[in-house]
Amino acid sequence: MALTPSTMLPLGTKAPDFQLPDVVSGKMVSPQDFSTKPGLVVMFICNHCPYVKHLRQGIVDIAKDYFMKEVKFVAISSNDASEYPEDSPKKMAEEARQFHYHFPYLYDETQEVAKAYHAACTPDFFLFNVKQELVYRGQFDDSRPGNNIPVTGKDLRAAIDALLVGRHISVEQKPSMGCNIKWKTDNAPDYFK
Repeated sequence: MALTPSTMLPLGTKAPDFQLPDVVSGKMVSPQDFSTKPGLVVMFICNHCPYVKHLRQGIVDIAKDYFMKEVKFVAISSNDASEYPEDSPKKMAEEARQFHYHFPYLYDETQEVAKAYHAACTPDFFLFNVKQELVYRGQFDDSRPGNNIPVTGKDLRAAIDALLVGRHISVEQKPSMGCNIKWKTDNAPDYFK
């Protein structure tokens, strides 16, 4: 496991489009499905990463907390499932059911979506406004496995709260940290090499 920070995609970037299958419903999901929502959080996660496991309940909780405020969450796994079978679509669906993910959990088999978002690690968080422009990218909070800081989601929550009331979101944003995305052989993007 290589501890890897976010690449910090430039703020203002339009949400790269995609059409990916939800591993639970089989339905294809796109950012356009949420184009009228005040906020969209795109999260790159996976099943096996200890950093994701550490935040998993917090991720479920934050998505529930903002459900009535129409902020939508989408999780994507882009890991090479042939080398990491725990991250296969079948196992992803089991994970989503077991931990009550009430947001789509999408499989990026080609890894092209991870590349388009410049995703580097799991977990990696991206918040887009109603125009689907990037307003926050970075960490969930300061909690990491073993550092005894409670999981609160304070950084992401602060950005969402500011977005919902039209307040300025600070551009001083800390990168997320976690396991590197498990790229297929010779598929790692240039920004990650």
